[in-house]
Amino acid sequence: MAKEKGRKLVAQNKKARHDYTIIDTYECGMVLSGTEVKSLRQGRASLVDGFVQIDGHEAWLHNVHIPEYTQGTWTNHSARRRRKLLMHREEIDKLETKSQETGHTIVPLALYFKDGRAKVEIALAKGKREFDKRQTLREKQDTREAQRAISAARRKQRAA
Repeated sequence: MAKEKGRKLVAQNKKARHDYTIIDTYECGMVLSGTEVKSLRQGRASLVDGFVQIDGHEAWLHNVHIPEYTQGTWTNHSARRRRKLLMHREEIDKLETKSQETGHTIVPLALYFKDGRAKVEIALAKGKREFDKRQTLREKQDTREAQRAISAARRKQRAA
C-alpha cells in the first residue's frame, strides 16, 4: 500500500473565523480509535460546537462530532466523546496561561489528514463583538468591490 502524501481536508470551522479573532494557531495530533479514523476517511465530521480544554496539563478536544462508522460493530465509538490532543508540553503550558485570560478561548479550525495521519488545527482566539463582525464583513465587501472595479477597468483597457 502506498503512503499518502499531502494534506486532505476533512472538516473546517468557517464560523470560528467569523466569531473570533485568531491570535495563534497550532497543529496537533489526536488520539483516535480505529472506527473514528475510518469515519474521518469517509470525510464525515463537524467542528461547529468544538472547543479545547486544558485539564491536568493535557489538552482535550470536546464536542467535535465524528459520526459512527457505518460498517462498525460493537467496536464503534461514541460520536461526541472527548479526544486527547497530542502537543508538546511547552505549547500546552503556553495555551493554558493564555486561555485563562478574559475573553480568550481555544477553538478547532480544521480537521485533516497530513501524510496519512489525522491532525487538527486549533487556535487561541478572542471573541469578537457584534460591531467587530460587521466591520470585518464591511472590509471584505470593500476589498471585493475594489477588485471588481480593477478587473472591469482592465477589461475596458484591453477592449480599447
